[in-house]
Amino acid sequence: MKKVKLDIVGLSYSQTQSGAYALVLGEINGRRRLPIIIGAFEAQAIAIEIEKMSPTRPLTHDLFKSFAQAYQVEITEVLIYNLVEGVFFAKLMCNKDGEQIEIDARTSDAIAIAVRFNAVIYTYEFILASAGIVIEGNDFLFLENMESITNNASNSEEIKSEPGSISGFQSLSIEDLQQKLEKALAEEAYEKAARIRDEINRRNAS
Repeated sequence: MKKVKLDIVGLSYSQTQSGAYALVLGEINGRRRLPIIIGAFEAQAIAIEIEKMSPTRPLTHDLFKSFAQAYQVEITEVLIYNLVEGVFFAKLMCNKDGEQIEIDARTSDAIAIAVRFNAVIYTYEFILASAGIVIEGNDFLFLENMESITNNASNSEEIKSEPGSISGFQSLSIEDLQQKLEKALAEEAYEKAARIRDEINRRNAS
């Protein structure tokens, strides 16, 4: 299957789930974006590493890096390999003395580890085609309220997206949803746009 290389282009508070964050991955040299809902702790771990901040004590992902390096294990790649009912599945591609090892991981944890190892991030074309959002015009890296994310995030498990209709959107027509989708894309609200797109796809398939 064809793989697509991704980069982190966004990290902000979730507009649809309280206490959660939206991590937006974008294809290299492309216009598709992949929004993923993650927990506060994982968002903090990603933001701290991107900002090159040094916590007073090692975070769990820093501990993982130190442990891996102590045993000469290198993380070479993160692969988001499946999407089931709104939940992304990922694995770490590791190298130990020339031996390739795959380790299953939550996507949020995998990304937090990837930024610490400067590992490349990939997904399969079918995932980006089904869950990606196409943006128009120029896009840019946005890390909103970074200080608030790094200071206020607390431990939490990854919050899974609920399958099915979007609360508050069920009564809208397809035309109304299309208008809201265009508005969300214009405002770079990729997570919201992905949910609207899923609702449109659900109706078209029914």
